[in-house]
Amino acid sequence: MEIAGCFAFWAWLRMGRSAWLAAAGAASLVLFALVLTRIDTAFAGRAYAAYGGIYIAASLAWLWAVEGTRPDRWDAIGACICIAGGALILLGPRA
Repeated sequence: MEIAGCFAFWAWLRMGRSAWLAAAGAASLVLFALVLTRIDTAFAGRAYAAYGGIYIAASLAWLWAVEGTRPDRWDAIGACICIAGGALILLGPRA
């Protein structure tokens, strides 16, 4: 949702696409923010931190699927490290 919303604004401003696309992007970003508010406050910080790793991997998937640029091995390695970091944040043992 977030990536699509941001891309919609980028496409509007940088590629001359319709302002309606930007409006759809704004709706996507609002929906994304509303979904994030569903996270229990006690877990929000860790959830947002772990989301960072997923965001990076999803951005590379978007790069490939939508923009037609295939990520290279360094992109893939970096995304795996980020996802592993997110998993460690969420699943690591706590005292």
